[in-house]
Parts: sequence; structure tokens; C-alpha cells
Amino acid sequence: MRYLYLVLAIAGLAGVLATRRIRPDYVLVIHGGAGAISRAAMTPEKETAYRAGLQEALDAGRTILAAGGTAEDAVEASIRLLEDNPLFNAGRGAVLTHEGTAELDASFMSGRTGMAGAVAGVKTVRHPIAAARRVMENSEHVMLTGAGAEAFSAAQGLEIVSNRFFITEDRTRQLREVQAAEKQQTTPDPRDPARHKRGTVGAVALDKHGNLAAGTSTGGMTNKRYGRVGDAPIIGAGTYADNATCAVSCTGHGEYFIRNVVAYDVAARMRYGHTSLTTAAEEIIHQKLPPLGGTGGLIAVDKEGHITMPFNTEGMYRAFVTSTGETRVAIYQD
Repeated sequence: MRYLYLVLAIAGLAGVLATRRIRPDYVLVIHGGAGAISRAAMTPEKETAYRAGLQEALDAGRTILAAGGTAEDAVEASIRLLEDNPLFNAGRGAVLTHEGTAELDASFMSGRTGMAGAVAGVKTVRHPIAAARRVMENSEHVMLTGAGAEAFSAAQGLEIVSNRFFITEDRTRQLREVQAAEKQQTTPDPRDPARHKRGTVGAVALDKHGNLAAGTSTGGMTNKRYGRVGDAPIIGAGTYADNATCAVSCTGHGEYFIRNVVAYDVAARMRYGHTSLTTAAEEIIHQKLPPLGGTGGLIAVDKEGHITMPFNTEGMYRAFVTSTGETRVAIYQD
């Protein structure tokens, strides 16, 4: 009889182990912005280009993680490629201000150290995400802005370029269209999302050492004025990472993400409410933000390697890869 009990106990334990999820060695999730992204408005050629751009950025970060590199290095590598891709609203190809210039924002956070860095309103730093990381690692501050952030970046040896480097024909035409539409409206509603073309790029990662990191980079809103800054460079609003919970990068209408400290809210719900990553993120994106008028999405990974990518818009450019071989590149709701 004792032998029978022992056999049953071993069988039961084996069943539990067989169904228990094994944490992947590494995870990388990236996004290229959320918004009015419909199949009807997308040509096959452009969709192919977007998917290729996401895949290239994903491969860069995955290579680092697979070799045992840090989450910080993977996040920076992926975002740098997205900043160099004119399809996305960050770095070269960023949307333009009312004056026709590019003003760039970025932030970076390490879940391992709890340190964070950000830059806002920079016009000459080729890779704002690299500048944000240098602020985190090589300064006593969290956020630097404008000319000061540019001087710091130059002193750190980062590549400095003319503002013209970031400006593309597509973004110039887009600005003209938005400004022309604005002139035709006698009483424009500043909350109308159709008035502003926006987007963001970001990445979150879990490395083989169990550490998390997150980064976000953007050009902000088309036709923005007065030095407007959104959620992307604000720690807790657009970016957050904590080894005890998760790493988050957001995209969408930044004012709503700032007011609701969305990135931190995901981690806080997990820590204090003991909710899962998916539940926390989906409640914020699908229940909390929409009644307030907030549109957008986020990507996140938790300390166990779980992934979530919720959004409440027509589409969100996104992709992920794990050490177990799971991978996906997606754009639309399906």
C-alpha cells in the first residue's frame, strides 16, 4: 500500500512539473507605435517594410540576449535601429513641430539598479535612446532637456548631427497636411486625435541573468508647439522597469499616459494588487484609459518572462522573441 501511495505521489508531481511553465532564458519585446493603423490605408509594400524594420530591430536585440548580453544592451540596440528607420516616429523620420523641426525625446530604465535617464527636446543627437542611457549611467540626474542634453551627449561622445538629418519628405508633407486642415477649422478641438499624427518606438527585455530593462524614444506629435513633451521621456508614464515586477514601454496619446502614470501603474498593480502582468496591463489600456479619452498601448515583460502587448487603437507595430523559439511580428488587432 505504501508503495502504491509513493507511485501516485510521484505521478502527481510529474504531472505538475509537466504543466508548469518554464521561464525562458531571455525575452525581447519591441513596438513601433500605436494608432490609426488600418489595412485599408496600408499598401502591401509598406506593410512589408514595416515588418522588415521590426524584424531587423528584434534580431539585433535577440543576438545580444542569446549571447548572454544584458537587457540594457538589447533594449538600446533594438531602439537605435528603430530610430534610424524613417518609417517610425523616432530619430530619423520623426514627426515635425509647428516650426518644421524635429524635437526628440527618450527614456531608459534598468530594473536591476532602479536607475533611470531621459532626454527631452533634443534636436541634434542622432540616437536619443543612447543619450537617455548615458544620463542614467553617467550623471547624477534623471532628465536633461534641450541644449543642455545636447551638450551632455556631445561630451559623452555620442553622434551629433544637423537637425536636417531627421527630416524626411513624408514628414514634411504630413506636417503641411495637418496645418492645412487646422486652418480650415474655426474651433479646433485640441483633444481630437485625428489632428495629431504621433507614435513612439520602444523595447523591453529580460536577460539570462534575470534582469529587466525598458526604453522608449519618440518624435512626439506632428505640429506640436511650445516645447511640448509627452510621456515617452517621463519615467513612470512612458517607461518603467523593476526586477521585482516588470518592464514597460508605452505608446499613444502622451498626455493621458502622463496623467495616469501608466507604465508605473502596471508595476504597482502587480506589486500591491498581486495581479498578473496581463491583467494589470489590459485593465489600464482597455478599461481605465478609454473613458478618459486615452488611446494607445504598451508592451511589457515580467520577471518570469510573461509578455503582454495590449492596445486600444486599430493597430500597434509590435514584435517579440523568446529563448524558447516563440516569435511574432504583428501590426493589426489580430
